[in-house]
Amino acid sequence: MFERSGGILLHISSLSGDGGIGTFGKKAYEFVDFLKKSGQKLWQILPLGTTSYGDSPYQSFSAFAGNPYFIDLEPLIDRGCLTRQEVNDTDLGESREYIDYEKLYKNKFKLLKKAYLNESNFFLEEIEKFREKNIYWIDDYALFMALKDKNNGKEWIKWVKEEKFAHINTLKKYRIELKSEIDYYIYLQYLFYTQWEKLKKYANENEVKIIGDLPIFISRDSADAWLKTELFLFDEEKNMKVVAGCPPDYFSSTGQLWGNPLYNWKIMRRRGYSWWIERMRAAFELYDIVRIDHFRGFDSYWEIPATAKTAKTGRWAKGPGIEIFKTIKKELGDLPIIAEDLGFLTEGVKKLLKDSGYPGMKILEFAFDSNKENDYLPHKYSENSVAYTGTHDNDTIVGWYKNEKKEIKEYVRKYLMKYLKLKKINEEKINNIFIEALWKSDSNLTIAQMQDFLGIDNRGRMNIPSTLGNNWKWRLKGDELSDELSKKIKEITVKYCR
Repeated sequence: MFERSGGILLHISSLSGDGGIGTFGKKAYEFVDFLKKSGQKLWQILPLGTTSYGDSPYQSFSAFAGNPYFIDLEPLIDRGCLTRQEVNDTDLGESREYIDYEKLYKNKFKLLKKAYLNESNFFLEEIEKFREKNIYWIDDYALFMALKDKNNGKEWIKWVKEEKFAHINTLKKYRIELKSEIDYYIYLQYLFYTQWEKLKKYANENEVKIIGDLPIFISRDSADAWLKTELFLFDEEKNMKVVAGCPPDYFSSTGQLWGNPLYNWKIMRRRGYSWWIERMRAAFELYDIVRIDHFRGFDSYWEIPATAKTAKTGRWAKGPGIEIFKTIKKELGDLPIIAEDLGFLTEGVKKLLKDSGYPGMKILEFAFDSNKENDYLPHKYSENSVAYTGTHDNDTIVGWYKNEKKEIKEYVRKYLMKYLKLKKINEEKINNIFIEALWKSDSNLTIAQMQDFLGIDNRGRMNIPSTLGNNWKWRLKGDELSDELSKKIKEITVKYCR
């Protein structure tokens, strides 16, 4: 299903430009041009969902809705529903290197609301067609967001009883009373999807495929958890009984307490996994290839009591196994899926990966623990795999290498010299050497973070798991995508037939 090719991991938020955050605007199209010029066939991004507290793209208000932060304001200026002066006078963050989410939240939505009020009578027919196409989720999402605004942003579990339990008559009443707010949120999704579809079409026309990221779990504070509570492990008062996370691992000695609701797989199975089918259908309208995050959770997942303070006290619970993927395949056909199979891999997880046929992931930063049989060493990669320098959860190559122990560095140098047949290693260019090791490997797909192509240290790290406050902020400044860099990437790509 996957031809030999290479690509770059760069989230939309990390694109350069004005406006405080990367968008679907001019800089996104320029990045596609850069990928094509560099010989790259893949652009991998993180989830595109609406972000909430903590700004993580893995915690969204909906499993289907897109993030309004990514809406490009230029078309709104061109249509006259915003003025350039209004946009220029709005503080969306002063730094061009890091995102100020607080300012975006306070100020970008003001601009988008103004645009909606100025053109809400235009595109009515188009917006209605868009709404009908996405009827499975969009009305419920828009009502959810309107009610969140009514409740000053509070989580739905803290709403008054009639709203929390989504009484039918209460929902009917608010669909009428909050119609303008509901239409506003539908309008934002119309803008998001329309702009994204145009960008994706441009990428595809330039022979660049988009790899999207699908979180296995959804956020507790989401329209899905609120109105489809029976699909999750909630009690009769709609409180979570158990939550998602992972046990102590490479990233954290106490494990990771994600706090997402866990699925009621019995109900899911009884309903023919219909919610998952709709979710996958929607994902493949957004992306060409989908990476399923935390794939091992479909075999078994770490179940933590909702009252626990850390993830240590969890236990393994049985997931749906291959049945869910067989059901999705029967409904949607063969799909180009990447399985994020990182973490503690049992025989059950390995069997699930094999039975699915999906390629798993190889992380080069995990290779050098002095174990000569480590499966992450590039000479061991199979064709049916996707090799990465690191993911959004890893440090950059330069940051990682800088902080490793002396003996690990020595092992890295010896191994890479032998693997790449080098006489010596230039440590100042360790990022380029790591990338070359990946591109040489047998993996059909190879992906490196943009930060690694640029040789940025840990200042370019996207996320440190189990931490809050300083993640998901890194951006390109705007002058990094040079012809010289493009030429270097193209050379290594041609050299290793990618």
